[in-house]
Amino acid sequence: MVTIRIFRYALPLLILLLIPGTTVALTADEIIKKASLVYNYAGDDGVARLKMRIKDRRGRERYREMTMLRKDIEDGGRQYYYVYFHRPADVEKMVFMVWKNIGKDDDRWLYIPAIDLVRRIAARDKRSSFAGSHFTYEDVSGRNPEDDEHTIMKDELLDGRPVYIIKNVPKDKDIVEFSYYVTWIDKGDFLPRKAEYFDKARRLYKVFTVEKIETIQGIPTVVKIRAEDKGRGGETVVEFEDIRYDVGIKKSVFHERYLRRPPRQWIR
Repeated sequence: MVTIRIFRYALPLLILLLIPGTTVALTADEIIKKASLVYNYAGDDGVARLKMRIKDRRGRERYREMTMLRKDIEDGGRQYYYVYFHRPADVEKMVFMVWKNIGKDDDRWLYIPAIDLVRRIAARDKRSSFAGSHFTYEDVSGRNPEDDEHTIMKDELLDGRPVYIIKNVPKDKDIVEFSYYVTWIDKGDFLPRKAEYFDKARRLYKVFTVEKIETIQGIPTVVKIRAEDKGRGGETVVEFEDIRYDVGIKKSVFHERYLRRPPRQWIR
């Protein structure tokens, strides 16, 4: 199944490469869309255990452990995410769910078990902190490539690997806290390797760095990523374990009724 999906995207490029004298120069939009497919849409679905370590500017640490489920409805399009918190005790059984939409705002819910409350997360809050970490709600499901204007800045080496460097400017600057961000995208596997965010004064304030990649079921997969707050200090490190693709998660799992009653087949 995965092989068929990859072949479908690679076929037009392969045909061009077989024509003598033909070279293929990807546009910034094409690079970003390809990176989004590789990073956010691997397999038709996926499940993973996440371990999150949050450190504030004074060095104090907090931990989160959760299970994430993902279901793709269409490549590059609609997706569902379900995140269940296992520990610590103050967030145990909390659930975050996303219906990722194309052409309109995503739908997001947060279930808070301590007060038995299901809260809809407004579109304006998507850039707020996720579970007190240095990641946002939007970071969990990925930013829509159509929300930004993309420009190739240059090519260079990052840790010895050729990368594209892309500048991304939001089309609606009033709903985000950054003026632009820059991404380093591997020319080989098209996984994002690094991202730097700049505030309204064009000062660097946040950096994401991919620290470890493994091949799982034939798919290059990010298994460790770090987010650093360059302005106020502090960082969050997330490690992914027990990652599995194409496990057969049903669409019905991503229903509001499962916020209070998690699907035990996947949540253990």
